Amino acid sequence: MSAPLRVGVIGTGALGYHHLRHLRTLAGATVPGFFESNPARAVTVAQELCVPATASLGALLDAVDAVSIAVPTPAHFAVAQAALERGKHVLIEKPITTTLAEADELLALARANGALVQIGHIERFNRAIRAAWPYVDAPLFIESERLAPFNPRGSDVAVVLDLMIHDIDLVLTLIRAKVTEVRAAGVGILTPSVDIADARVAFANGAVANITSSRISRDRTRKLRLFQRNGYLTLDLGAGTGELFRLREDVDLAALATQSQPDVAAFVERIPLEAPEGDALRLELESFVAAVRGETPVPVTGEDGRDALAVALQIVADIERSRAAIAGARGPGA
Repeated sequence: MSAPLRVGVIGTGALGYHHLRHLRTLAGATVPGFFESNPARAVTVAQELCVPATASLGALLDAVDAVSIAVPTPAHFAVAQAALERGKHVLIEKPITTTLAEADELLALARANGALVQIGHIERFNRAIRAAWPYVDAPLFIESERLAPFNPRGSDVAVVLDLMIHDIDLVLTLIRAKVTEVRAAGVGILTPSVDIADARVAFANGAVANITSSRISRDRTRKLRLFQRNGYLTLDLGAGTGELFRLREDVDLAALATQSQPDVAAFVERIPLEAPEGDALRLELESFVAAVRGETPVPVTGEDGRDALAVALQIVADIERSRAAIAGARGPGA
């Protein structure tokens, strides 16, 4: 494709605003407009970003080749369906939809209409993840911790679909094996849904991942730890940094075993992980434009998004079973 890709944005709330802000200045793309269902918000965004707001979703779809969808999760399906039915390429913020049936229908529509689907699992573009990739070698155990202060945005779904799904996608991408078991627990504190969740996910290759997410924490934490046969990676996704610790190739394990208190530095090599600077959202949007233009493969496919949603829904179901069992044990009126 030689002409600039015409991309629109649907939904310009806290996140969609930044989708639009970045897309305005991406090479290979042009932004004819955006659609925002809140008229007052539409006026504000149009004035601040100097991009015209369209009067309707249909008007925007008539003017573009592709759209970035950043509406609330429950609206993902309807909005993406409208775009795909017209053969428009879509970037859908995570999660792809709220049900697997909806995800399957969108993927079928995309295939039928020759449209590309990318899912906004933005942590794939995190600097720490990009730095770690060259050293990832069949992790056997992963620990993930994602904690955040409460924010009403996203609270219309369980924390599993709001926050934990980021780490579910990363775990599936890093381990790349079939999920064989999901065990989870969670509680609701500030909402009727689940605000804190912990899940254990087992895989066919023997790997295990423990994933913890909370949206009622005092501080923000986004950390990932990977254990594999050749070492241990610790990643701070919030800071975009990481380190690899691995056994030195020249270490004499027999001699080391005779020492009462061996110096760790004598047998463990510490490697800081480095990757180029880059705004993760901008990198994600650049990848979408490049994929639609046929320059690169889709980095996070619709099928990837469906896989992450499937595990997330298994976790939600197991949490609900646990909550129902606890309520039943307490008895009526407890």
